[in-house]
Amino acid sequence: PLPAGPAPGAQDGQRTVLYVEDNPVNLTLVRELAGLRGGLALLSATEAATGLRLAREQRPDVILMDINLPGMSGNEAMALLRADPATRGIPVIALSANAMPQDVARSRQEGFLCYLTKPLSLDEFNAALDTALRSTAPQAAVPGGAPV
Repeated sequence: PLPAGPAPGAQDGQRTVLYVEDNPVNLTLVRELAGLRGGLALLSATEAATGLRLAREQRPDVILMDINLPGMSGNEAMALLRADPATRGIPVIALSANAMPQDVARSRQEGFLCYLTKPLSLDEFNAALDTALRSTAPQAAVPGGAPV
């Protein structure tokens, strides 16, 4: 059994990525891309409310956020992430089929680190993840625990 504490995989050098996406095909694609990269534990949510809860509970290293989500848009969810001290510092990458310049500009103004359009380019996906992972230090295995 795994010890209680950080997100799964964090103790063995893995970084955690939360993907908020309502389309199962897109979710499967990103799961495969993350698997090809290695070193990533992927969490997922199919709507923004669940994604926000997971972000607060799991504190992922990076969040991938679809913009067109049921109930609450990715832009609205981003505003809530930035307003919450627990999630404010997590880099968020927008993923959307909307490629219009005004959509990209709005999401950048909302605070997204990067804006990727679907269909995803593997090179762009990896470059965006690299940028996001570099901007956040890996979390300690056990906060307040003995040094590892």
